[in-house]
Amino acid sequence: MEPTYLVEEDAGKRPGVGPDIAITLDAGSFVPYYEQILAQIRNAIRIGRLRAGASFYSEGEIARSLGISKMPVRQAFQKLRDEGLLNIQQGKKPVIGSERVPWDFQRLRGFSEEMLRKGLTPSARVLSFDEQVPEVTIAAALSLKPEQKVYRLKRLRFIDRRPVALVTSYLPAHIFPGIDQLDLATQSLYYIIERVYGRPLQRADEVIGAINAEPEEAGILQTSAGRALLIITETTYDVQQVPVEYSVSLLRGDRYTAFVTAVRKE
Repeated sequence: MEPTYLVEEDAGKRPGVGPDIAITLDAGSFVPYYEQILAQIRNAIRIGRLRAGASFYSEGEIARSLGISKMPVRQAFQKLRDEGLLNIQQGKKPVIGSERVPWDFQRLRGFSEEMLRKGLTPSARVLSFDEQVPEVTIAAALSLKPEQKVYRLKRLRFIDRRPVALVTSYLPAHIFPGIDQLDLATQSLYYIIERVYGRPLQRADEVIGAINAEPEEAGILQTSAGRALLIITETTYDVQQVPVEYSVSLLRGDRYTAFVTAVRKE
């Protein structure tokens, strides 16, 4: 099948509209149409052919140009939105995003759970693991006695093999004996807490802020010193209201956005 060129009639008249993009659908491929559309739009954004903030085509415009139904285009758009590559508001033209992944802080999910739900590929690298006497603020958050220690686990988190977050978790040593013998790189920490140690989680208290990356943090996250990072401090509780994890997460500000729904109440 010949490439179908999508050309917007007023593309040259409105500022911010990116270059034209050619999408080719291979009817003989085993790859579904939505994945073909997704891959080509994603690539065009990542190589800079489509710029952040530029207006993009609607589902209907792309579907008509390709001679297909809206469903594959809608599936591709949903995935692009989940990846932060496309901003979609009802009644408005889609806008090219900056690859900031929206994180829904209203739902208690681990990093791996959240990314897998969005269809992304999460992974992690353990940078360090040790046992230590906790600082006063950490001990207070975890309701520890003076003699109780914590395990400190520092991990670098990736999305599709790109570093996005530096997470330091503090776990009460008396609650998680032998956790150092487990695979902390490929297994979800929430999975380990709930399934291995039998402590179903219920809630987390989170504080979200912003800081500038220090040189060491910037080097680990492969960004520039001084760039904005989201900082999230979180205390997670099990169903017995026992604090089981205190964590500090540094997330690249150019890869993440916080998503919260505010409800007006009397």
